[in-house]
Amino acid sequence: MENIKISTAQFENKSGDKAYNLSVIEELTKKAAEVGSEVIAFHECSITGYSFARKLNKDQMIALAEPIPDGKSVQKLIEIAKKYDIVVLAGLFEKDEEDNLFKAYVCVDKHGLKAKYRKLHPFINPHLTPGNEYCVFDIKGWKCGILICYDNNIIENVRATKLLGADIIFMPHVTMCTPSTRPGAGFVDPKLWDNREADPTSLRLEFDGMKGRDWLMKWLPSRAYDNAIYAIFSNPIGMDDDQLKNGCSMIIDPFGDIIAECRSLEDSFVTATLVPEKLTLAGGHRYIKARRPDLYKNILSQDHHPEQKVVWLDKK
Repeated sequence: MENIKISTAQFENKSGDKAYNLSVIEELTKKAAEVGSEVIAFHECSITGYSFARKLNKDQMIALAEPIPDGKSVQKLIEIAKKYDIVVLAGLFEKDEEDNLFKAYVCVDKHGLKAKYRKLHPFINPHLTPGNEYCVFDIKGWKCGILICYDNNIIENVRATKLLGADIIFMPHVTMCTPSTRPGAGFVDPKLWDNREADPTSLRLEFDGMKGRDWLMKWLPSRAYDNAIYAIFSNPIGMDDDQLKNGCSMIIDPFGDIIAECRSLEDSFVTATLVPEKLTLAGGHRYIKARRPDLYKNILSQDHHPEQKVVWLDKK
């Protein structure tokens, strides 16, 4: 493998406005290509918008969703990738021929669709069907995987994707700044966003504290460290429907170190060069080789009824 230059982006999407969101995706993709990036990744549902989907009925979801790869949005994404000769990853709601609905994330290049992944643990809308398989594919000689938002909180998903060969895992999110049972969690007041130019300090205190980045740092670097992977984390900045999101799009190396991070309050991206040597120098590489699955293969395969609870969606 040779070094690869990857960008991760953040922007303030508009709910349901695919044309606008794709225009921002194109603008950031153009700028990333101009600085020599070979790949750019955007957040979960970056094409469609995300949080507003919790209010939509099934007919509205079907109208919003598109087939992949033949829908207009993915075709536009391929057009963008071809125009700037760069690999692009972005998310949207998908529907199949029977109008089953999925939370999808795609990777495209100038030749067309390279990969499609369906979120294993969707929750934003009750009409979404969970995905049922992992996704590993090739970008310029690197084995890559995709896990969307909540999927990364189930550690088995990250390890399974690594064991299937992935050395880079794209982790598109719409996360942070929501209530939880953990201390310090909660929404961030949208008024702070409206007043960000006059008072960026108060906004940063909320964005970087336990409502936001401090929580992210509890677990995201460990996913990269334990599995000796590059984690490409993407997250929106600004208002997503009525919820304020704090960006922090970043790239973490196999040592668990942040090697690039968006710190702007604007639509932006950061870029890092990924080097293959780190994959085997990192401790996680040695730990994976030292595993003894004979001890726990039966434990991991015990019968289990999945139960997924998202506190901020609880109507009680």
